[in-house]
Amino acid sequence: MTVIDGKAVSAKVKAEVAEEIKKLCREPERAPGLAVVLVGEDPASQVYVRNKKRACEACGINSFEYLLSAGESEERLLELIDSLNRDESVDGILVQMPLPKHISPARVTESIDPYKDVDGFHSQNVGLLTQGTPRFAPCTPLGVMRLLAEYGVEVKGKNCLVVGRSNIVGKPMSALLLAADGTVTTAHSRTADLAFHTRNADIIVAACGRPGMITGDMVKEGAVLIDVGITRVDGALKGDLDFDSCARKASFITPVPGGVGPMTIAMLMRNTLRSYKLRKGIEV
Repeated sequence: MTVIDGKAVSAKVKAEVAEEIKKLCREPERAPGLAVVLVGEDPASQVYVRNKKRACEACGINSFEYLLSAGESEERLLELIDSLNRDESVDGILVQMPLPKHISPARVTESIDPYKDVDGFHSQNVGLLTQGTPRFAPCTPLGVMRLLAEYGVEVKGKNCLVVGRSNIVGKPMSALLLAADGTVTTAHSRTADLAFHTRNADIIVAACGRPGMITGDMVKEGAVLIDVGITRVDGALKGDLDFDSCARKASFITPVPGGVGPMTIAMLMRNTLRSYKLRKGIEV
């Protein structure tokens, strides 16, 4: 059994991005720019924003932060996004979720220029992903695909099970696995007899946010197990896999924390570089 080291792969991705930016952005070329907008003072979101800023610094990406109060109007946020859409120094725009209840996440997402939508949530980018010609794929599923590739896990022809159907992880994860020639099943919290599906899967991506919902007796010998779920339980972070029992059956498994989590920000850096190249007409 091999424990997949997301921290190491994340560092490798960021180093690759930094090296490419170094080659592309010699004077007078500007560096790629990422604008991060945070509305309110959610502690977890503040941590994510700080981590994104550090990653930008490590990669040579210009970071622009916009901190709005929790009571800021939706119209003010949309005005800010419109100005960022028109700002040529900004290649990627990320509005940190969750948003205050009086602001529509769908309206905000659709207001972002799809060529600057480095989260991959705009309906245009979702459509392109579904067609198998992605401009931007959401960062967490993209990170999962990089982990599988880095550890030599073949997706083609394998029975792949995605447990979760969110727009952020589950649905795009299924699309990416299908594009890699996996045979994909999507399960979720309402699936009858989940164990039937997990026992037949060669690759399981668990993304339901239900700690320990998949146990070792539910997976087959040699399965590849990817845990996207992160829930805080009694002060500790827990994944959707019961790690100890699942690890005894798996050929590869990701831990929580230290597995998929670090890859999300790394792939955000990769998407920001991709946006920069697309907008400058550089081959990607």
